[in-house]
Amino acid sequence: MHDRTPAPLSAPPAAWPLVALFTAGYVAPYLLPTVVGRLDAHLPLSPAQAGLIGTALLLGSAAAGFTLASRIGRHGPRRPARLGLLLAVAGYGTAAATSLLPLVVAGAVVGGFGSGTATAVAASGIAGQRDPHRTSALGLLSVSATAGALYLTLPRLGGGHGLPFAAIALVAAVVWPATGRLGGSAAQAVTGVAPGRLPYPRAGVVLAGSLMLWSLAQNALWGVSGRIGAQQAGLSEVTLGVVFAAALGAGLLGVTAASALGARLGRAVPIGAGTAVIACCVVMSSSARGLGSFATGEILWNAVYPVVLSYAIGLAAALDPRGRWAVLAGSASSLGVACGPVTGSLLAEATGFPGMGLVLGALLLAVAGPMTAVALHAGGRPLTAGSVRRRGGAPAAVLAAGAGTPSGAIPRVGAAELEVAEIRVRRVRTAGRRVVLRARSGRHQQESSLAWGSPRTESGGV
Repeated sequence: MHDRTPAPLSAPPAAWPLVALFTAGYVAPYLLPTVVGRLDAHLPLSPAQAGLIGTALLLGSAAAGFTLASRIGRHGPRRPARLGLLLAVAGYGTAAATSLLPLVVAGAVVGGFGSGTATAVAASGIAGQRDPHRTSALGLLSVSATAGALYLTLPRLGGGHGLPFAAIALVAAVVWPATGRLGGSAAQAVTGVAPGRLPYPRAGVVLAGSLMLWSLAQNALWGVSGRIGAQQAGLSEVTLGVVFAAALGAGLLGVTAASALGARLGRAVPIGAGTAVIACCVVMSSSARGLGSFATGEILWNAVYPVVLSYAIGLAAALDPRGRWAVLAGSASSLGVACGPVTGSLLAEATGFPGMGLVLGALLLAVAGPMTAVALHAGGRPLTAGSVRRRGGAPAAVLAAGAGTPSGAIPRVGAAELEVAEIRVRRVRTAGRRVVLRARSGRHQQESSLAWGSPRTESGGV
């Protein structure tokens, strides 16, 4: 059994600083296509070499998450968050200010570590919220809006490889004041759960591994989407920027719908069905030959992607209220994101863009099953009207909506079921003793005898 010794409780941290921190940490992966594209266009690099720099950035982000998974609760969120933002500003600022390749690579790695630190702190705090799914949806809503605005703005500000790096550094600097609202206490004070071993170890490992492959497939296409649009669909940089901004705008609508839907369908249906839809969109985008099919695939894909990701983040947060699985799953996702551009480039060179899409679509369908199984096993089913009944036959979910019902006494319709904990009980052998049990029902009285340690009961026994 897990150590659940009560700890001093305090209110969960405010949501908006976590949303701002999540935005600062996640905006770099969202801008990856323009980062890689500008490195290829404005520095003496091949597409594969530019993709390797993007991979180095994202590997730094993943390394930060794995390093800090068990340390955030020990030091509190404020100091690691400020350190991450400082590294992001310094690293991305250095990469933007110079054209020397060693400094560009070093700045990208340091900035990626800062982004990963900010994301890890945000994920840990989101897990301690009363509604982790809603907070993660708000975070994805914010980062989608920020990235969409940058995709519309950056092409109109001129050339140069440093502009996307400077934009990411600017976002980190703007978020800095929000860290003053983060608490300095450990996660234990928020969740009331004493430190112990990770709960749901098998489910957490399966979720983290599946999420890594899921993110790899997504970003393998995202990393070469600009090349598909320019080389295969024949679009200009300005047109590509408009398509990507529209796609991220569709992501805003998708996240808004996911936030409104909440837990009414549970987590298994959005994760499983959403991943299948994404697989179809990947195949469509990678085989596009014109603006219509390319824009349709990209917009539909980006509308569904943050929806599934928000439920996956909420599922990881539900596995451990201290946020350790949320950080580890997020770091595994960052590792997949890091390997995505190189994987996409290698597959595109070996099989072409359409063949790459088929491989990535098959991979997404393969990981949809394990992710759905974890959601069913550890995520609980949604409470719907009539699904929970009292002994008298009255639906508890309907009674919860009645007037005069005490608040919190009965779960709300759409809330996730509580998990049933397994308790191991040791078998105790006792000497043969007879106990008389009396049960009174109405006007009749019954007596029964039970022999402890005996393989059978006496005549008339229970």
